[in-house]
Amino acid sequence: MKIFRNTLITLSAVIFVISSCSKSDDIEASAAFFDLKITELNEAHKKEISNLKQNYEYQIKNLNKQYSNQLIQLQNELNIYREASMIKTNIKTSLGDIELELDKAKAPETVANFIRIAESGYYTDTIFHRVINGFMIQGGGLTADMGNKSSNTQPITNEANNGLPNDRGTIAMARTMEPHSATSQFFINHKDNSFLNHTGENMQGWGYAVFGKVTSGMEVVDAIADVATGSSGGHQDVPLEVINIESVTISQ
Repeated sequence: MKIFRNTLITLSAVIFVISSCSKSDDIEASAAFFDLKITELNEAHKKEISNLKQNYEYQIKNLNKQYSNQLIQLQNELNIYREASMIKTNIKTSLGDIELELDKAKAPETVANFIRIAESGYYTDTIFHRVINGFMIQGGGLTADMGNKSSNTQPITNEANNGLPNDRGTIAMARTMEPHSATSQFFINHKDNSFLNHTGENMQGWGYAVFGKVTSGMEVVDAIADVATGSSGGHQDVPLEVINIESVTISQ
């Protein structure tokens, strides 16, 4: 706006000069006047542009600083939230302890279901009844005599679309062919099993819901995966040596 005001003032002065000049006035002197005013206008314009650039640069720098500080704050708050959402769990087996963190933020219903079952004492004296080296170890539903043990819980919603992949050391819910049929049985991935991941909300694509990961005791998982297996009670891949789950404890 200041530039436009300066322009109007200059034009007014020019009109005044034109109207007041006689034919005998020096034409070159008048031209010099115009050149001077044009130069002054250009300089004023440059100065205004420079001031605007400096002001915008300061504002941009200030906005970037605010953005950076807010981003760091939100990231710190997210880390605190995620840390608070990780539920520490210990599976005590006849071959050693497996410590895990359950991700309540990413798999709330699955974790809540697992905690309820664990705290009821249900998992005590169940076994790892299906073991395939280089694939996974599965347990939490059968007893040492290969009898089914009911958890008396309703099937839960499949949360496999939570973005957690079936990588080595992760714990996921076992289920039937029906996507939303998991109750108590779980498995620990012995290797990366990407084909178990969620790819679509249909019978073939739902995948298997990961809800945590092993933080200590993968050597126990490896030892369980390495046992000899056979057939028993109509089941395949059953450890010939009983791998007992002595307890599952939750630390919240």
